[in-house]
Amino acid sequence: MFEKEEVKTETINTDRPKEVTERPKTEGSDGGSRPFRRPTSRPSNNRRGGGDKRKFFMKKKVCFFCKNKDVVIDYKDVNLMRRYVAESGKIVPRRFSGTCAKHQRKLSTEIKKARQMALIPYTDR
Repeated sequence: MFEKEEVKTETINTDRPKEVTERPKTEGSDGGSRPFRRPTSRPSNNRRGGGDKRKFFMKKKVCFFCKNKDVVIDYKDVNLMRRYVAESGKIVPRRFSGTCAKHQRKLSTEIKKARQMALIPYTDR
């Protein structure tokens, strides 16, 4: 089913040659012209070197509206709408604000209504 791998060496402006092998042929392959390169052992992805190996832990954000059931999302409540609009005028995404999908959809429609009624500016200027 598979043919033997052939090992070839090429020199590309370096002192040591790179190992290049051809991809094993399968029934459905078209025999592409690009050679298959084996992965080489490389240093870790940490480009800055050394440092702390611990992963960053972020506290899970809880939806403000799910937590406070008495708060109603309404376009007339400008102070509440301004909390979810960035300084540039963009609507703050879920990953920053911590709102759930249901309330983010409602919030974005209400912010758009408030903008239409000129209660909130579209931009910072």
